[in-house]
Amino acid sequence: MTDGFPLTRRFPDSSAIERAAYNPGTESLDIWYAGGNQYSYYGVPPAAYQRLLAAPSAGEYVNRQIKPNYPHRRRAARSFRRR
Repeated sequence: MTDGFPLTRRFPDSSAIERAAYNPGTESLDIWYAGGNQYSYYGVPPAAYQRLLAAPSAGEYVNRQIKPNYPHRRRAARSFRRR
């Protein structure tokens, strides 16, 4: 991974997660949920993002490994929905 450059990944097979963007320079992980909400998680090490990418279920991984272990902040929800 390139330090300081956000890396984005879409999750077309997930019913919960639409996409994620990771910035290894700041160790921040932004997640866009299928319902339209966006959350930023802080202090997420690169290995945790790599495990998210490899997880059989992105939603389950986030619920079990990201949400309970890293501070987060809700961002403004977007006004459109994925088709």
